[in-house]
Amino acid sequence: MNRYTNADLLLAIGVVMLLVQLVRRLLDVPQRLPRWNRLLSWLWAPAAVTFAITAVLHYKNTHLDDAYLLVAVGAIVATLLRLRHYRPARTLLLGLAPVVLQRFISVCLQLGGYQLLPPLTTLFKIFGSLDAYWFFAMVFLARSQKKALIKQEQLREKEEQERQLIAAQNAELERLVAERTAALTQQAAELNTALDELRTTQGQLIQSEKMASLGELTAGIAHEIQNPLNFVNNFADVSAELVAELEEEQARPTRDAGLEDELLRDLKHNLFKINQHGQRAASIVRGMLEHSRASTGERRLTDLNALADEYLRLAYHGLRAKDKTFNATLQTDFAPVLPLVEAVAPDVGRVLLNLFNNAFYAVQKRQQLGEAGYAPTVRVQTRRVGDDVEVRVRDNGTGIPEAVRTKVFQPFFTTKPSGEGTGLGLSLSHDIITKGHGGTLSVESCEGEFTEFCITLPF
Repeated sequence: MNRYTNADLLLAIGVVMLLVQLVRRLLDVPQRLPRWNRLLSWLWAPAAVTFAITAVLHYKNTHLDDAYLLVAVGAIVATLLRLRHYRPARTLLLGLAPVVLQRFISVCLQLGGYQLLPPLTTLFKIFGSLDAYWFFAMVFLARSQKKALIKQEQLREKEEQERQLIAAQNAELERLVAERTAALTQQAAELNTALDELRTTQGQLIQSEKMASLGELTAGIAHEIQNPLNFVNNFADVSAELVAELEEEQARPTRDAGLEDELLRDLKHNLFKINQHGQRAASIVRGMLEHSRASTGERRLTDLNALADEYLRLAYHGLRAKDKTFNATLQTDFAPVLPLVEAVAPDVGRVLLNLFNNAFYAVQKRQQLGEAGYAPTVRVQTRRVGDDVEVRVRDNGTGIPEAVRTKVFQPFFTTKPSGEGTGLGLSLSHDIITKGHGGTLSVESCEGEFTEFCITLPF
């Protein structure tokens, strides 16, 4: 028996271990298939033992290397099949397929003692020499695929990190929005409560303003109605005396016809005066009833001359009822032919009353300063300006400081001392004229000299 060392088997062990290292590194077998990785690590052991035995026994077998390669490559193929869902594994499997097929056919022919025809043998050898090129081409392709997959995985991880970051930011934003919403809801509730309280207070202040206005109006009406009632009483007393004289004259035996006629004329004149002043008193009472009656908002044709004159005198006598020492000059310049204005008379009357009260208040305060030669004067003028009717109320009182002139129509703003005004009179007047009647209410003033309010209403 010839001495023999199986060099082909050693070469086969080297090829298998290189292939194993290639598969393990390229496909990350230790992480993906730990058990199969341990199996691949020991593929060299059976071949080494076989080599040692054959070397000791000087046993020559030309098929050991091919058999070992088939078994080892089979184990590698099985590993690749386990990783078939991984694209580089499928590529390596495709690269090993021709090698395994060529080796399998070669072993089968050798075991069976068959030989291919010369043309086929040449072709088979050509394909066998190309197997290595094909395999290494597939290795490079698998390597490229792995790099692409790693990049995709990194991209997916980055996208996942970004998604998680966005999700965390969204969660934080939702938390902040929820906190802000809760805070805003609480603030809204507090504001609603404050608004309700403000509306209640405003209603009370408006009612106080109305009651104060009504008190001033009532005082003015009482003073104004006292004059016609005094005339009625006086003329009634005189008429009673005339009737008594007439009865005495008629009871005399000799009657004086001329005296009777004179007494009758005087009596008729007194009755006329009684009727005239009675109508005046009735007119004042009707005006008082209209003012005290809640406004229905119904617009009617209104004579602003008569309305302004009536409320001017009511405001003046209302102030004189409080201060008997107060006197002022009332100047009226009413347009003789003034168009009737479609308006809610009680509301416009309330505006005029407020302006007149302010005017008398201003001249009274200036009078109290004790200026030499000062004569309190309130002037009311009406005229037609284009398609509007204009009412001007001017006084020569204390005037309004320029710093606060723009605030006089603001709710609750007043130049009067605490307790003498609520600051709602001009605000309500402005709303009645501008919002209720589509007109304007403006003011001009010079501190220490005059104040003039101007009302314009369309007709």
